[in-house]
Amino acid sequence: MREHHKFWDFVYWGITAVLVIITCIAAALVFIRWQSVWSTLHFVGRILAPVTYGAVLAYLLAPVYNRADRWTDRVLAPYVKQERRRSLAKAMATLVSLLFLVAVVTGLIWMILPRVLESVMGIINSIPSSAARVALWIETLFADYPDIEIAVLNVYNQGVEQLVSWVQSTTDLIPNIEKVITGVYTSVVGVVNLVKNTLIGIIVMLYLLNIKDTLTAQGKKIIYSLFPLAGANEIVEKLRFIHRVFGGFIIGKLVDSLIIGILTFVWLSIIKMPYTVLISVIVGVTNIIPFFGPFIGAVPSALLVLLVNPRKCLWFLLSILVIQQLDGNVIGPKILGNSTGVSSFWVLFSILFFGGILGPVGMIIGVPTFAVIYRLTAEWVNKRLKKKELSTVTDDYGDLDYIDEENKTYVR
Repeated sequence: MREHHKFWDFVYWGITAVLVIITCIAAALVFIRWQSVWSTLHFVGRILAPVTYGAVLAYLLAPVYNRADRWTDRVLAPYVKQERRRSLAKAMATLVSLLFLVAVVTGLIWMILPRVLESVMGIINSIPSSAARVALWIETLFADYPDIEIAVLNVYNQGVEQLVSWVQSTTDLIPNIEKVITGVYTSVVGVVNLVKNTLIGIIVMLYLLNIKDTLTAQGKKIIYSLFPLAGANEIVEKLRFIHRVFGGFIIGKLVDSLIIGILTFVWLSIIKMPYTVLISVIVGVTNIIPFFGPFIGAVPSALLVLLVNPRKCLWFLLSILVIQQLDGNVIGPKILGNSTGVSSFWVLFSILFFGGILGPVGMIIGVPTFAVIYRLTAEWVNKRLKKKELSTVTDDYGDLDYIDEENKTYVR
């Protein structure tokens, strides 16, 4: 019997070794053929774009759906039987979620899009006069330094000429008819695909909102069928933690960015800054990106103000600095709290790393992703230390020389 047991131990470890080797080979092939793998993933991503849109919308609207579901269920409880009440509550929650999405999108388009288009057209039409004003301001600023004035004006004039040439090339129809037709065709196809994916994504969102509890239950069922009870409990707890981190960070960041956009609009309107709506939209949208977002939004906005009034550009930069300090020290911590639990350095690292891999999307999801990796790694390290009966306090290892093997004392 003991030999039989030993045989199956050998089989188990043999299969484990083979699986480890296969995993290492697969990882090496992924790194070697990364370009092909990335192209394949990109192709699959385009195919599944409607499902991705739907899943993202469902995740963002889940709090609205849950509140409407619970409220409807509570109101109907005294009058309707449970089975019928649940179906009515789901129908009402679905309707409320859809109306909420339509109201948000319609409101943004109605309030913001016309003003943004008006600002963009105003910028294009005012380029010559704005460029002349900035040139005059440069001449006045460097009046006592003619050599510097000439160098700065040469660089500035070259930049303005390239900008005007680019604008004229995009507005002059006849000389660029082929480019215009190609651009229009590409744009139309892109818009049609976007509309198609969005509409299908909304349908997917409605389905996911209604079956999310069933999907969650099925996922837990699979986990408990594959792993020992203790391991399955730990996996479910980790997934719950991941949901808390991502949900708290992403939804909190959206609310925070909306507040910053509104504050920027109100303050810029008070000090009569040009292109108020356009700049507020830029600042609010880029604020979703942690750390670098304020800089990404402030630079193009400052250039827009500079074209109209160079003096106001300084006031604009000071205003953005004050608003971002208010966001970083008051508004952000109140809304987000310590949802990530990682230091500023690791926030910067995660933005650079995931942003380099996934672009703007990586910059947004990089912080919660790294927070999850950081937390799971810390728990794994602490678990290993506890098995060895060693301290899990980081400060105990600061000036450590070695740990005595016999009595496990920390020698410094």
